[in-house]
Parts: sequence; C-alpha cells; structure tokens
Amino acid sequence: MTDTRTAARVSTANVASSVLGPGKLPYLLSGCLVVVAAAAALFSFLFPSLLTGSKVATGNMRGTALALLAVGLPVLITAMRRAARGSTRGLVVWLGTLAYLLYQALLFCFAVPLNNLFLLYVATLGLCLWSLATLVLRCDLAAFGRRMSSRMPVKPLAGVALTIVVLNGYAWLAQIVPAMFTSHPGTLLQDTGLLTNPVFVQDLAIWLPLLAAAAIASWMRTPWGLFVVGAMLAMFVLESISIATDQWFGSQADPLSPSASASAVPVFAVVALVTALPFVWLCRHLDPAEQGRLG
Repeated sequence: MTDTRTAARVSTANVASSVLGPGKLPYLLSGCLVVVAAAAALFSFLFPSLLTGSKVATGNMRGTALALLAVGLPVLITAMRRAARGSTRGLVVWLGTLAYLLYQALLFCFAVPLNNLFLLYVATLGLCLWSLATLVLRCDLAAFGRRMSSRMPVKPLAGVALTIVVLNGYAWLAQIVPAMFTSHPGTLLQDTGLLTNPVFVQDLAIWLPLLAAAAIASWMRTPWGLFVVGAMLAMFVLESISIATDQWFGSQADPLSPSASASAVPVFAVVALVTALPFVWLCRHLDPAEQGRLG
C-alpha cells in the first residue's frame, strides 16, 4: 500500500513538472505578494481613517480588504502548495487567485485617494503583475492539454463563460450608456467620491474581452482557452465573495448611499455558489490521477 501511494505521488509530481516548468521565481514572487498584500489589507481594514475616501467607498474597501485577508490569500497559499505537489488544478486556482488579487490591487491603487499606504498598494499591484507573468511563461499549455480528460465538457463550459461575459457586460453598459447621453454623466458615480470607476474600466477593457476570447478558444478545445476559463471562473468566485463583503461594509458605513446595499450580500453569495459549480465541473476533468487526493 505504501509503495502504491509513493508511486502515485511520484506520478503526480511528474505531471506537475511537465505542466509548470522548473524554477522558483513564481513561488518567490507570489510568496512576497502574500506578505505585502496581507500588510496592505490588514492596515486598510484596521485603520479606515487612512483610506480618506467617502464613507461608502471606505466601507467598500474595508470589506474588500477583509475578503482578501480571509479568503484570497489563504486560497493563494493553498493553491501554491498543491501546485508544488503536482496538482494541475492547484495551478489553475493559483492563476485565478493572482488575477483576483490583481483586480483588487487596481482598486486600491485607483479607487482609494492617495494615502499613507500608497506604496504598499503599488507594491501589491507590481507583485501581482510579475507573479502572473512568470507563472504563465512557465506553463506548458500543450502539457496542460494532455492533462484534460477526453470527456472535458468544453462547449458547455464555453457557454457558461460567454453567458458571464454577456450578463456582466449588460449590467455595466445598462448603467453607462444612458449616462453618456446626459449632461452630467458623472452622476453615475454619485456618493462614491471617484472621478471614474475602475471596475467598469477593468471589466470592459480587460477581463470580459479576455474571457470572451478564452470561451471561443475553449469551444474549439484549445488548451489555453480552457486554462484561462478555469482560472477566471476561480477569479469570479473569489470576486463574488469579495463583492458580497464590500457591499455589507459599504452599506453599514453609509446606509443611505445608493452605491452599496446589504440586499446585495445574499445575491452575490448565490452568484459565488453558482459560478463555483462549473469551476468544479472543469476541475473534475483535469488530471484524473488526482481524483480523491488533490482535488
């Protein structure tokens, strides 16, 4: 029995080495990211007076900081450990968590007025970007394709990804387009204290186009498409949890603000659960050798 378990571990380690190339740089950068992001989030949560934004915006960012500390960073650490032990699923979660942290880092840099924590926010952003770059560059996508089961439900997963793109894009454009045809489009950001909305910018310029392209590639069973779809499903699960948390804190900080609502908390909790289902479905068709061990 011991020999069988040892052989399974060696086999899984070989899988990881063939998908994630050699080198400690991704681990080093992501490890530094954990330390810096934890410090930035902890100070932001414990000392809200440092954030110097509107009440609702300060509440939102405190919620974001708590979600990052309680969920985002623990998931990143766990994913890194599993990837190091040979889990391709861990590798997908690692990439998705880095994308989630990059999303939050951009919010801290551009949705929070300049404050004493600015350099921590910038360091978090830089480490997110370079961690992502080094991780992606060391991934062998052809090897990743060989780790996919022949039963991978590529078209349903592509359909889920495109549905997310359409619904998310519609949610933002339904707010933005009417405002663009008024004499005061800035009223769209009422009570937030923002000059523009970095959420709109990120989603419409980066994340939704990336997910749409990955969905199309997934439909054709292209490895990079499924890799990105998996990572972004993980990202959206974490982001939904983060939104639920920031909405709660924002609504408590300014109950009269239309920019945050406690009623959104259960909505985004359900969104996180619904998004997690196709992510788990995808993971079940990665590395069958990992079943029951690293899933």
